[in-house]
Amino acid sequence: MKWMLIIALILSSTTQYPMQVIAQTQKPAPQKNTNRPKFIPPKLPPGAGTVSGRRTGMGSRDNCPAVTTELTALVPSVKAPTSKEANTSVSEIVGGLTTSSRPTFWFYMPYTNNLSGANAQFSLQDSAGNEVYKNTIALPSQPGVIDITLPSNVASLEIDKTYRWFLKVRCTQQQAASVPIYVEGDIQRVNLTPTIAQQLETATPQQKVTIYATNGIWFDSINILAQLRSSNEADWQLLLQSVGLGNIATAPFTK
Repeated sequence: MKWMLIIALILSSTTQYPMQVIAQTQKPAPQKNTNRPKFIPPKLPPGAGTVSGRRTGMGSRDNCPAVTTELTALVPSVKAPTSKEANTSVSEIVGGLTTSSRPTFWFYMPYTNNLSGANAQFSLQDSAGNEVYKNTIALPSQPGVIDITLPSNVASLEIDKTYRWFLKVRCTQQQAASVPIYVEGDIQRVNLTPTIAQQLETATPQQKVTIYATNGIWFDSINILAQLRSSNEADWQLLLQSVGLGNIATAPFTK
């Protein structure tokens, strides 16, 4: 009986040892980096695409020179669901959400201040078409990404209301006869849910970028990442690529 017990112990130790070696030498599965920004569009209600926007400007018109990359708004362009009964074609919603009362808008501007008589104008309207803000924008010294922030003397965006923005470029002083190259889209200010607000309380700036992006809040995400771009070029490019703007992801900021 004693020998049988010893043999059982020996067999038990030899069968367990290989499993322990495997457990110690087995490499853990690689973990995905969940802190990299990728925009996930918010859910849109059916029929939301009855009025679409324009993310890129038309080709050369109004005496504007041909450019390699067109005037482009740095916003998502999301295909909107349409009602089966309405018999309407699929359209796109251009724009995004923000939590800011006076957000910053980003555009790729291919036209520069060496164009004689050229000018740009940014405007913002409420859902009834009333003008909230309008201002002439100085063209930059070289093609690149520009930002436009609503000034403090403009009324705050109201929560849950949708606004329409426009950026128009004219390359001639004959305003009445000219047809501008333009982009347009929507912006809506929203409140954070308690869950998102709690996540943001302890998040680093980089983590905030991802939190906003994955929850469909575009303007807050890109605004924070723009401030981090000098030290985090890769994530700036990833965010733009996630909304189909890889062609201008490497374009420099310009003034």
